[in-house]
Amino acid sequence: MPSTNHFDYVIIGNGLAGLQLALQLSSDSFFDNKQVLLIDKSDKNSNDKTWCFWEKHTGKWDHIVYRTWDKAMFHTSKTALKLSLSPYKYKMIRSIDFYKDAKSILSKKANFHFVLGDVIDINENDLVTIQTKDNFYTANHVFDSRINNTFFNKKDNYIRINQHFKGWTIETDSDVFDPDRFTMMDYRIKDGNQTAFTYILPFSTKKALVEFTYFTPQIVDDSTYDVYLKKYILDILKIEDYTITQLETGNIPMTNFPFQTHSTKHITKIGTAGGWVKGSTGYSFKHTEKKVLKIIENLKLNKLPSKGLYNKRYAFYDKVFLRVLQDENDKGEWIFEKFYTKNSVETMFEFLDEESSFYNDLKIMNALFSFSFIKAFFKTLLF
Repeated sequence: MPSTNHFDYVIIGNGLAGLQLALQLSSDSFFDNKQVLLIDKSDKNSNDKTWCFWEKHTGKWDHIVYRTWDKAMFHTSKTALKLSLSPYKYKMIRSIDFYKDAKSILSKKANFHFVLGDVIDINENDLVTIQTKDNFYTANHVFDSRINNTFFNKKDNYIRINQHFKGWTIETDSDVFDPDRFTMMDYRIKDGNQTAFTYILPFSTKKALVEFTYFTPQIVDDSTYDVYLKKYILDILKIEDYTITQLETGNIPMTNFPFQTHSTKHITKIGTAGGWVKGSTGYSFKHTEKKVLKIIENLKLNKLPSKGLYNKRYAFYDKVFLRVLQDENDKGEWIFEKFYTKNSVETMFEFLDEESSFYNDLKIMNALFSFSFIKAFFKTLLF
C-alpha cells in the first residue's frame, strides 16, 4: 500500500489506455519526481482480450507481439482478394502479455503505486478526491477510463453501432490454416442482411482464432454467435473435428458520441471513455499510443492534457460512415468491398491511422461514392 493518500496523478483503470499512459510517464525522466497511483478493481491476471494493429517495420511493442502477418485475405459473397500488406505488418498482442510486461516495468519504479479497488465517486475542486469502497485519495490530476453514464442513457441523437463478437481459438488434428495469411473479413456466412463477417487469425497450420463479428445497432444472444461459428467452420473451413481451447467475447462501441467533452480541468477521460476507439473501425491500440504521447507533451508544456487530442476532419468521416451503417446496415459488405478493392493497402492504412493527405481522402471517398453516402454526408452536415 502507498504511504500517502495524495498523488500528482491518479490513473483509474489498468487497461490499454491506463497502462500505456503509465508506461510513458515512467519512461520520461521529467516525471521522476511525480507520484502516480493506478487503481483498478481487477488484478489483470487473465488473458481477457486481443489487440491487433498494423505497423511499418519494427515497433516499441515488438517484444510482446504474439504473432505477425504480412498477407491477408478479404472475402465477399462473390469475390476473394489476396492482400500484400507491405510495407506494413499486422501485429497481434495478447492482453495478458501486455499486462505482465507493464506491471513488471512499473513495479520497479518507486514513484508508481498500485491499489486494487473499485472507484465509486470522484469530486473535483482544486484537487480531485477519489473515493473507493475502502479508502479515499486526492490528486492534482486524474486520468479516468470509466465511461460516463450518459453514454448508456441513449436519450440523444448520437449514432451507436455495436462491434460485438465471439471468437473461438480452435485446434485441429490436420493442417487446415495458412499461418502466413490472416482473414480480415469474410462475408460468405452472414446473419440475414446485417453487417456480419468472420475474422481469422491463424497461429499455425492447426490452430487459429475464428471470430464471428457484427457491426450492428443491436446485439444478439450468445448462442447466435455459436450458430454462425459452427456453420463457418463446417461449411467454409471444411473442418468437422476440432477442439475449442479458448473463448473471447467483446462489444466495442463504434460511435460519434462526444466522449471528449467529459474531460475537465483536473480530469481527463482516456481510452474508450475518452473517445480513443476509432469510430469507424473499433481499432484502438495505435490510436491510444498517439494520444498518450500527446498527453505527455501537453503535461510537459503545462497545457490541458486533453488539448489537441481529437481531429475534427476524421471525426466527420467516421460519422458519415456510421450513419450509413445505422440507416442501411445491409450496406456493410458493399462498403468494405469498395474500400479494399479500390485502394492500395498503404492508402487505406494511412487513412485509418488518420495520417493521410486530403488527396488520398478524396480517393477513398471516390471509391465509396454512392447514393447512400451522399445521403449520409448531407445528414451529417446538416444535423
